[in-house]
Amino acid sequence: MKKIAIYFTVFLLVNTLIIPVTYGQESNQIELTEGTKSAVLMENSSGTILYDKNAHEKLPPASMTKIMTLLLIMEALEDKTIALEESVRISERAASMGGSQIFLEAGEEMTVADLLKGVAVASGNDASVALAERIAGSEEAFVQKMNDKAKELGLKNTKFQNTTGLPEENHYSTAYDMAVMAQNLLKYEDITNYTSIYEDYLRKGQENEFWLVNTNKLVKHYKGVDGLKTGYTNEAKYCLTATAEKNGMRMIAVVMGAKTPKERNANIARMLDYSYNQFETEQLYDKGYAMTTLHLDRADTPELDLVTKTPVTLLKRKGENLENVTTSLEYESEVKLPIEKGSQLATLKVMQGEKVLTEVPLVAETNIKQGNVWQLFKRTLGKMAHR
Repeated sequence: MKKIAIYFTVFLLVNTLIIPVTYGQESNQIELTEGTKSAVLMENSSGTILYDKNAHEKLPPASMTKIMTLLLIMEALEDKTIALEESVRISERAASMGGSQIFLEAGEEMTVADLLKGVAVASGNDASVALAERIAGSEEAFVQKMNDKAKELGLKNTKFQNTTGLPEENHYSTAYDMAVMAQNLLKYEDITNYTSIYEDYLRKGQENEFWLVNTNKLVKHYKGVDGLKTGYTNEAKYCLTATAEKNGMRMIAVVMGAKTPKERNANIARMLDYSYNQFETEQLYDKGYAMTTLHLDRADTPELDLVTKTPVTLLKRKGENLENVTTSLEYESEVKLPIEKGSQLATLKVMQGEKVLTEVPLVAETNIKQGNVWQLFKRTLGKMAHR
């Protein structure tokens, strides 16, 4: 769908984004442990990169693969393809998965909610395959969905061969791509209800009760960390995509190829420390703020508010105080009825000069249908009466 850009200037008298690190350079204020292959530090709302090291180097992501698996699971929940309370029968193939697992048995039934917990907390390969088979019919079909989603997100250096991250030829990603996947997963706010669990139980009270312990120890040991996914194989070494939120600012930090879990966690902590010591965010608009109104002559309701899909925030260095932030709206060129609530119809851009600081989708606040003959007739009479 083509887009039409409509620009207007609003002087907000707020602090604007200062990009502290030119993309592709390393901050001299962060020193990773020797041998760590790749890393990225991203502010979640704007997608601004504050630090990177070999951000686009293709590497095995190990179980961080499950970030994409979780993203498609959350999409399926939103689309009502699956439901949390639904029971899933475990196939022999899912039960046979090695590596990290929650020890599912073939023929066993477990709810989507518990399987999701098994993926998010314990990195269960068996739970990942079970949910993939439920959503797409087979793991192979689900992997195709994973690769299609990677293309949709513009990830040019990612390719998946399985849902789990178990070693396989031509299964790779990058620190940057993992950060983008995490950013999109975090749009589903409920995901951190699972990834922030440090310990829990499956099949509680039964003979085969299973104790879940989060593979991401920073959930317990670094204030604000509430996800997302660890990874380890002999080839990938120790990997982690972590997220934390403090004072309304959410960060995403990725490390790939650390030599030990201790070094991996220390690297993440250093990046998060740097971000929270040096930067802060300022919120311009809440999620759901009505930015503009569409006038729809042939709809059952003549006006439709377009609201922000996410909060609109700006990233700044602490102590910086700049002004003259401008905004613009870029509308879709065609608006076709009916319109579903939540459909993106425009994009809000926040800029300083020619630099786009952040972009936020504007979505339909309500469902809108085609107006019937009587509704349109009454509206026409009303317009004539006011001439």
